[in-house]
Amino acid sequence: MSDAPPAEAPSVADLPPLREVIRRHGLAAQKRLGQHFLLDLNLTARIARAAGDLTHGTTIEIGPGPGGLTRALLDAGAAHVVAIEKDRRCTEALADLVAAARGRLALRLDDAATVDAAALGEPPRRIVANLPYNVGTHLLIGWLKRIDAFESLTLMFQKEVALRLTAAVGGRDYGRLSVLAQYQADVRGQFRVPARAFTPPPKVDSMVVRLTPRSVREAIPDLAALETVTAAAFGQRRKMLRAALKPLGVDPAALLAAAGLLPTARAETVGVAGFAALARAYGALR
Repeated sequence: MSDAPPAEAPSVADLPPLREVIRRHGLAAQKRLGQHFLLDLNLTARIARAAGDLTHGTTIEIGPGPGGLTRALLDAGAAHVVAIEKDRRCTEALADLVAAARGRLALRLDDAATVDAAALGEPPRRIVANLPYNVGTHLLIGWLKRIDAFESLTLMFQKEVALRLTAAVGGRDYGRLSVLAQYQADVRGQFRVPARAFTPPPKVDSMVVRLTPRSVREAIPDLAALETVTAAAFGQRRKMLRAALKPLGVDPAALLAAAGLLPTARAETVGVAGFAALARAYGALR
């Protein structure tokens, strides 16, 4: 029996290239999971930098895949990363990275849509993720409802979603998602990622967006009230608000008067503060 000490796990820098990990574990991207792997190390490092200081608290990653962004987060000095992955193939492929992280990476086989990210790890918490296109918006709305539990959200979306998140009032991309996100957070576009950077390449470019909780917000009954009035207003965005808001079951004239908005206004001309006023009035009158 040998007295030699056990071999130490390799460091993150010593791990095989991502394409080798994908080949070895048969990680063909699955369309049903919205998988598009980002293998460009310069881009993953840039995303990690955009997330700010990772050396304290918990960094939560959604859908690590073969681990490209995960490696970048660890290389950027992340104190503790919790990676949530629903594809068992990927969790098996990431076993070497878990070992190389030497206690700084916890891998969880789960569906991010059912996980309370606000309760993971020690605060301050931040989410950094290349989100699957098919669930990105759904996940974001859930996190917006708990935005104060996070230091920041640094997320990659398909370009059209990112443009809606960052759109200014009056712009063609301004809509319900713009209002919900900008009411809860300061939303800043970071940089664009071309489709060719992914394996396999999607049909559209992507964009990284950073959201940080707003410290001061106009009071509303709850975010559900804001969701309701924005859904009605933008659901028929070509109509004036006096017509678009009829499905709410509240007298539109009284609702708009209480909110201080013109009945002839259209949704795309109303700013976040105006929609907050509308949500307050709806909460009082419904």
